[in-house]
Amino acid sequence: MASRRTLRAAEAIRQVVSMAILSEIKDPRVSDVTVTGVEVAPDMRQAKILVTIMGNETKQQLSLRGLQSSAGFLQSRIADRIDTRYTPKLIFELDKGAKNSQEVGKILRELHTSGPAEEAQEEAVPAPEEAPSWEDPGDP
Repeated sequence: MASRRTLRAAEAIRQVVSMAILSEIKDPRVSDVTVTGVEVAPDMRQAKILVTIMGNETKQQLSLRGLQSSAGFLQSRIADRIDTRYTPKLIFELDKGAKNSQEVGKILRELHTSGPAEEAQEEAVPAPEEAPSWEDPGDP
């Protein structure tokens, strides 16, 4: 379990790196990148930056290489904005959770739009009975 100190450091690093990627990195390879999380080692010497990158596999790999080459610049931004004893070494990694959730969503949509399964389910559910009339039979 991460300590409160490492969780605070991870959130601060995430904010600094996100803003630097968005506004300061001029590398054309780095585009459509979202920082989804940061995992900081207990000794604060390494930080794993989890990112999602929109695009196909080659674009993702190209952006990852661009991020890794910008790691020194991003480390200097962290050192400027966060006061810690050590500036962590940055390691960039694709966040598989976002891709997995897209795959699950695709499968669920396919299951939802399949016709025969819906028809079988509708036949199994009995039709609701006619609601009783609340009118008084004695009223003309």
